[in-house]
Amino acid sequence: MFGFFKKKKKELSLYAVCDGCVKNIDKVNDPVFADKIMGDGYAIAPQKGKISVSSPVKGRVMSVFPTKHAITFLTDEGVESLIHMGIDTVALNGEGFSVFVKEGDTVDANTIIAEMDVDYITSQGKDTDIIIVFTNLENAQHVELTATSDVKRSQAIGLIPLN
Repeated sequence: MFGFFKKKKKELSLYAVCDGCVKNIDKVNDPVFADKIMGDGYAIAPQKGKISVSSPVKGRVMSVFPTKHAITFLTDEGVESLIHMGIDTVALNGEGFSVFVKEGDTVDANTIIAEMDVDYITSQGKDTDIIIVFTNLENAQHVELTATSDVKRSQAIGLIPLN
């Protein structure tokens, strides 16, 4: 009658990792991400200069790639995510990136995890989109973006409904 005994739907909140323009993952210039081969997600086209990058979720750092361009996370809800800074930036061998977290660190949307030199990466001919992909979603789970244009770092921009 009043909904007292209804099960509350769980959801995972998603956050902007930097100031920039949020876009659907199918708009990125890399078919592995755009075709959702690794999973659903979103991307942010960052502003210019050296930018601070924060965590897309609340959780724990699972790994930091030696080339500093990618970091994986595990949320308390068991969702795995990957933040991939730029496209084909693995070829830069860490140049243009500083990472401030390590495996096992606890993070949230306000945790600065890295710095990315957007101008340097652009000068090397690389795309600077920051891609966030969720690698272990079930078939019915998907990213729902609530923001569709300019965003500020740590701003709530969407969610993933959980079972």
